[in-house]
Amino acid sequence: MMRRFLLAAVFATLFAVPSATSAQPPKSDTKTDPKVESKVPEDKVKMDPETKAAVEKALKFLAKEQAADGSWGNTAITGFTLLAFMANGHAPNQGDYGKVVAAGVRYLLAQAREDGYLVGARGGNMYCHGMAALALTQVYGMTGDDDVKKVTKKAIDLIIKTQNNEGGWRYDPSPTGADISVTIMQVMALRGAKDAGLQVPDKTMADSIKYINKCRDKITGGYKYQPYGGAAGYARTAAGVCVLQLCGEYEAEDIKKAVEFMERVGEDRGHYWYGHYYAAHAMNQVGGEMWEKYYKKMRDKLLAPNYQLANGSWYDPRLEAAYGASYQTSIAVLILSVPTHYLPIYQK
Repeated sequence: MMRRFLLAAVFATLFAVPSATSAQPPKSDTKTDPKVESKVPEDKVKMDPETKAAVEKALKFLAKEQAADGSWGNTAITGFTLLAFMANGHAPNQGDYGKVVAAGVRYLLAQAREDGYLVGARGGNMYCHGMAALALTQVYGMTGDDDVKKVTKKAIDLIIKTQNNEGGWRYDPSPTGADISVTIMQVMALRGAKDAGLQVPDKTMADSIKYINKCRDKITGGYKYQPYGGAAGYARTAAGVCVLQLCGEYEAEDIKKAVEFMERVGEDRGHYWYGHYYAAHAMNQVGGEMWEKYYKKMRDKLLAPNYQLANGSWYDPRLEAAYGASYQTSIAVLILSVPTHYLPIYQK
């Protein structure tokens, strides 16, 4: 995702973090890929005690940073932060941070416009809408709450209505242009909605996948910002791999080449946290030694001496500094928590 990304999209362990005992992970909903017959390698990655302690410290920081209205900034950053809590078993009014999550969910619900657009008084764009919608699909999938369902359905309907004739989306809630970053955010929300039982037309999903595939650079194996413009980049390639695998719509050789591209070019410092948000889930879906190697690298980076600050946050002023500590901390938590598999959308 090499774009102006305002943000985007999510994860957890095969055993619960000790403080989150009341929320149980939903049963895994195995996604099968009709084009790939090989089995997903067994996931041997677990959260060790040191990682769990770092995550718990980060969640305490995030809880303290929550504003009086339940937010952590705009609807996108609030969505990321809610996913970080839910990835560790804290659903609305469940778990040690159940009240924190419930307040965050109420904030998102209150930001919905009449047409379903999730930007609120602070404003935003389809980046914010897609991330907030994804978070709400996970809340609904974990709780079945009717109020959440009502708002989430309108948000998803807005996405469906604003898909352009190429199969993608751009900044505004209208069927005009398209780019891979905004498109992938909407596809993640649609996938989450479909998994939660909300109606999503097959054609909407199929057309969006066609658009993403058009953004693939056949020479490098990476993914470009738009089909006819921009070079392939790490963050957008990670996002492409993630969403294609979650949707079960890809050619195995394309994924292989995309992962090779990611390893070859290295991480995207301009979109560092956003890129690794997707890369963590993409590599988890790939599985095997590649995933084990990736997780160890990120775990060692995030838990390096003094990288996590004393207050529990992660904030590197060299990497997407404008979005703040809650944003960086939430994504760091999501990366470290991939093995928990609490969030419905990321279950294998």
